[in-house]
Amino acid sequence: MRIDKVIIHRVTLPFLSDFSHSLRKRSYVNNIIVEVVAEKDGIRGYGEGAPRSYVTGESQESAAKSIYGFIQRDNFPTQLKDISQIWDFVDSLSGQKVHNAAICALETALLDAFGKSENKNITEYFPKDFYTDNVYYGGALPLAGKQRIMELCRLIKTMKINKLRMKLGKNFEQNKEMLDTVHSVFGGNHDLRVDINCAWDSKLAFEHLPLIKHYKIKVVEQPMMPNEPDLANFAALMQAEGVILMADESACSLGDMEKIAKEGYYKMINVRLSKCGGFRNSLKIIDYLRTNGILFQIGCQLGESGILSAAGRALCLLCGDAVYYDGSYDEFMLKVNTTFENVSFGPGGKAGPLKNPGLGVKVSPQHLKNICNDSEMISLSNLKSF
Repeated sequence: MRIDKVIIHRVTLPFLSDFSHSLRKRSYVNNIIVEVVAEKDGIRGYGEGAPRSYVTGESQESAAKSIYGFIQRDNFPTQLKDISQIWDFVDSLSGQKVHNAAICALETALLDAFGKSENKNITEYFPKDFYTDNVYYGGALPLAGKQRIMELCRLIKTMKINKLRMKLGKNFEQNKEMLDTVHSVFGGNHDLRVDINCAWDSKLAFEHLPLIKHYKIKVVEQPMMPNEPDLANFAALMQAEGVILMADESACSLGDMEKIAKEGYYKMINVRLSKCGGFRNSLKIIDYLRTNGILFQIGCQLGESGILSAAGRALCLLCGDAVYYDGSYDEFMLKVNTTFENVSFGPGGKAGPLKNPGLGVKVSPQHLKNICNDSEMISLSNLKSF
């Protein structure tokens, strides 16, 4: 398969309603979509990255610039004949997190195109040692008022989902009200994780200890900035209470994992494709975590379209040993999608494989056009941008 063009789309995905956390209030997100075109074979492969300045330091512009630079490398697999070419190419790219969303988008587009050329789902290109036929996603709750949390909890309960991941912020009273509301709906029959997005300082973290105990919170995700001096003491208290600390923003690369393993504060990692640099890098991280006895979950970026949701589904199915799964929220979050399919879960959060070739989904050219702010087409014959 010869790749003739690479098109970089800068897109805006609007939400059905606001979804807030301590770092951002959002009604939309700006993502990057890469389209790989093999004209002779009539194949178009798609990949998506979710550049977030507060996670990897990327923006739409910086991610697009990174992708353009990657395509100009001598080892970019223009003549794609074997999956090893994609792995060798990705392995040659920077290990710095400031390129991770860009790498994810480009790698996934190549995988989607190659899978279509060989009539294989992308899961066929990975080891199946931990493969599972179905996964069970949890429900996500934003930083919001009592009424909004009540509505979402009732919807989640109706779907027979009891695994919850909830955003908390800096306001103790608001956090308490939200936790009260969750408890009033589920009556304690739920598995609750809270995600702080680094919003707490040490004083606020210790102030929340009674709430963490009372509401039987199982996992506290990224409560403080990585350099917070009292993180070690807070981690020790959490461990004594049987609560797991999970790293997210501070866990983007294999080097981050080595640091986390050495320090021992975090006992679980949130692995997300865009944050961690695509399949190749994410699975290297997961193998390292398995070897070092560190738990992990497969997560998602807020506002993934069907392209990145489909990629996330594949990673989830390849990791049957993950403790939790988040993602496939298309139907519940997006006003407009990129794909004909809504890559969403069913009752109980249950979701299985997407069985078509490549990522398993079909991208709608009209949907893509509707959300696209601008596109840059790169012809590989002369690497001239139009």
